Amino acid sequence: MSLLKSLAASIAATSLAFVTLPAAAHEDVKVVASFSILGDMVEQVVGDYASVTTIVGPDADAHVFQPSVADAKAVAKADVIFVNGLGFETWSDTLIKESGTEAAVFVATEGVTPVKVDGETDPHAWNSLTNGAIYVRNIADAMGKALPEHADDFTANADAYIARLEALDKETRKKLAALPEDRRTVVTAHDAFGYLADAYGLTFLAPVGIDTEAEPSARNLAVLITQLKEQGAAALFVENITSPALVQQISDETGIEIGGRLFSDALSERGGPATSYEAMFQHNLGTLLEALGKQNAS
Repeated sequence: MSLLKSLAASIAATSLAFVTLPAAAHEDVKVVASFSILGDMVEQVVGDYASVTTIVGPDADAHVFQPSVADAKAVAKADVIFVNGLGFETWSDTLIKESGTEAAVFVATEGVTPVKVDGETDPHAWNSLTNGAIYVRNIADAMGKALPEHADDFTANADAYIARLEALDKETRKKLAALPEDRRTVVTAHDAFGYLADAYGLTFLAPVGIDTEAEPSARNLAVLITQLKEQGAAALFVENITSPALVQQISDETGIEIGGRLFSDALSERGGPATSYEAMFQHNLGTLLEALGKQNAS
């Protein structure tokens, strides 16, 4: 952060004040989103009426992210900024403050009912499609304030987007409801799926908590492995933002198969299977169903 501090004064001098934006060239309206999943949601709502910059890109871990000078400049020049909130971006408050930006800052999870994991608030609220619809509505409302002459367009985009999310939610509930009770417990690298578990009746276990920066203690890892040996689990899953080594170790010690890779905190790079929020959820659903639908080897 010291590099950001050293440039704060010069960046602040070039920052743009947030006002109700005039009907100017749409590409001149600059929107910043904190991470890739949120950035895609924003793009779906704003369409061609603004340019969207994402700070934490595809396949990158926002938990351990360190902003660069380029990120500070993008924030300084922004007209509108969207963050997830719920403690997800531990770096965002400092970045926004030290950039000197005068942009309006909106929290996309406003109105979401938080889920607790081991007593901590789980910030990964997008892993419920019902919550995803809340994000989208919040984005449309915020952009309507920024560009009131296009508020109806943002609302229409949001309505169409939410209709697709609701259809996917219905499909997800139907398909996951068909799983037997003994095929509903899975293990991931870190606790990113509390909202998915809560919404769709699954149990997710993980050796690491909600923050990937934490390291699992030897004792906690041993307890988890013992639990899995005694009670079993349907499958293990690696994540796109974390090393597969820990999950592979659990697989080696328990004999539980790795069922594939889930996208938890970030979209995939271009050409990957999860280049949008919708595609990410469809990929995760398909990966879960393929692994959990298998019969026990015994």
